[in-house]
Amino acid sequence: MKQTRLMSLAESVANVIVGYSVAVMTQILIFPVFGLHTTLAQNLKMGAVFTVVSIARSYVLRRLFEAIRVR
Repeated sequence: MKQTRLMSLAESVANVIVGYSVAVMTQILIFPVFGLHTTLAQNLKMGAVFTVVSIARSYVLRRLFEAIRVR
């Protein structure tokens, strides 16, 4: 059964929401180890940028692999 584009997007978004939470928590814990001191707001903003990039990356890769599968 073929996954629709909308379901591909929904899966990617769900995956990235979980990833966003993990990334922000990781930034909060790891940045100070490397001498980087950021506020919670800065961590949330950086996480948001990476989230948008991750959604786009996941969606494009999924569609690429789906196109390969269909061929």
